[in-house]
Amino acid sequence: MSSHRLKRAKRGALTVTAVIAVVAFSPSPAFAQPPAPPTTASEAMQRYQDLSQQAEKANEDLLKAQTDLDAKNAEYQKATNDVALAANNEKQAQALEEQFRDKVDLLTNASFQGARFNKLSALLTGSSAQDFLERASALNVLAANNQQALDKYSSAVNTAADARKLAEDGQRRAAEAKAAAEKLTADVTKTYNDLQAQIKDVTEAKNRLSAKEKTALQGTPDDGVYLAPPGAAGTAMDTALAQRGKMYVWGADGPSTFDCSGLTMYAYAAAGVSLPHSSRAQYGYGKSVSRDSLQPGDLIFYGSSVASIHHVAMYIGGGRIVHASTSGVPVKTDTIDGGGKDYIGARRIVG
Repeated sequence: MSSHRLKRAKRGALTVTAVIAVVAFSPSPAFAQPPAPPTTASEAMQRYQDLSQQAEKANEDLLKAQTDLDAKNAEYQKATNDVALAANNEKQAQALEEQFRDKVDLLTNASFQGARFNKLSALLTGSSAQDFLERASALNVLAANNQQALDKYSSAVNTAADARKLAEDGQRRAAEAKAAAEKLTADVTKTYNDLQAQIKDVTEAKNRLSAKEKTALQGTPDDGVYLAPPGAAGTAMDTALAQRGKMYVWGADGPSTFDCSGLTMYAYAAAGVSLPHSSRAQYGYGKSVSRDSLQPGDLIFYGSSVASIHHVAMYIGGGRIVHASTSGVPVKTDTIDGGGKDYIGARRIVG
């Protein structure tokens, strides 16, 4: 017995010694260090561009979350309205049910008491042919009234049952939409806070740029004339081009400042076409078109995948686009690749 205890004690001592050795000789945990300040103008510009892209993605995350939240709130409101409508329909149906139940009961009771005779009885008991016709006619009316009451009673019962099912379904959908909206609200809040932090970093990076870099960032203004096609696509294109020179602001949708999806939403709204304020959501509108089939007014999207789309621009012909690109840069025209190196696809919104 004592030898077993000794072995356990030795094992315990070895284990403790091993733990101490690991703690003593393991390197200290690595903590992420903030990036060093840029030391050259080119580093400052690269830092600014990298941070701007990160903020642009955070902005699109926020816009998509807000779009989803609006949709869930609309679902919740519709489901709530359905419940109220169903409850009212059920109440009215139950009132009709009671009304015709009494009538059916009355007619059925009359039948049992002998008020309803078959036509043979009417013939045998009648004193003349006219008497038979009058009695038969009365019996037909009584039967028709009874059938009508039964039909209305059955209809009221079915309506009440359907209304009850609709109410139950509405309550379930309302609960699901409310839960989803609550989760999305938390996501929106977090994404908004992330965006604000990104914007702060971008602003600080922009302040480090030289006057020459800031001028280069603005680019050469393009006030050239581009011929728009007739119809809604042309109206949207003319509207987007008319915004050239107005500055980019995250989350802005006009009329004095824009972000990328805010510009395309604003442009198509002028043509009577409603789009959501989110590049990812806009990708679900219209129909897909290949790059070699682009027409003025088509929307062009950028991202490594549909779920990570971060930018949208409008095609204006000749391999060029108009877009609100990023912070510090006004709405401008550019080449398709000027919108990003991760072209993912295009959508024709109208036509």
